Amino acid sequence: MKQECAVNDLPSTTDVRYRAFTADDISAAHGLSTALGWPYRPQDWQFSAETAVGFVAEEHGVVIGTAMCWKFGADRASLGHVIVSSEHQGRGIGRKLMEAVLDELGPRVTFLHATPAGRPLYEKLGFAECGTLDQCQGNVARAAPVALLDGERLRAAMPADFPCLFELASRATGLARDELLSTLLERGEGVVLERDGEIAGFSVLRRFGRGYAIGPVVALRSRDDARAKALIGYWLTRREDEFIRIDVPTETNLSHWLAEQGLKRVDTCSKMVLNAPAEAHRGAPDPVCRLYGLISQALL
Repeated sequence: MKQECAVNDLPSTTDVRYRAFTADDISAAHGLSTALGWPYRPQDWQFSAETAVGFVAEEHGVVIGTAMCWKFGADRASLGHVIVSSEHQGRGIGRKLMEAVLDELGPRVTFLHATPAGRPLYEKLGFAECGTLDQCQGNVARAAPVALLDGERLRAAMPADFPCLFELASRATGLARDELLSTLLERGEGVVLERDGEIAGFSVLRRFGRGYAIGPVVALRSRDDARAKALIGYWLTRREDEFIRIDVPTETNLSHWLAEQGLKRVDTCSKMVLNAPAEAHRGAPDPVCRLYGLISQALL
């Protein structure tokens, strides 16, 4: 999925040098995210480095900032991992990193999830809010099994299922998910929800941060979101006492149910879009197939 960055070194009027992110920067990037309190592991940065185009800001040979972007198909993208060390903030470094990413992406419709600290910069660059996301996490305790709808069953995902999973995920997000989801499934475990031999949803569990992350979660709509809850509950009942994180679109109304399972909402952030009207990207892009849990805030 990763595409080579067309720009190797970006001009700077200061002592800061801007260049492409490489695998050799993973350790430094991990240090930056740790200083911010982000629970990323080096392996999580490795996954990002393998799937994204990234940039770093470097001063006197020391990496002091990062930014990454992911391309989906010919005209969509997301960006994230925008970090500037606390000692170097207020110098316009974050803006230059964002400009490098946006120059790489060109006119693509681009999404991000904004922290309150980052939102003013994103608004100045033309991003507008088109939704919100709830970050839910915690140690699972006594998760309640979810009853399946009549005629439905859960089973492990198999490679033969992948084309169907790619199609469902692309419908639910409006983004080409084939390459990214293929890479994700190499690292995580998948479960599918099947009805009469047809796949009606799936979810993925992977190691991430302090424990595990569930996502994506994709399902055809159902009464009381029973399918989505079954796909999430499948993992919760198998990971009791483990730390789990899941990021859910606020409009899914899953946060209260997740809190009952031990995953409390710890943050809500804004989803923003550039190069398209915000109104056109509010709500779910497909009336039947819905995204209930993201891969991550950066990868959407």
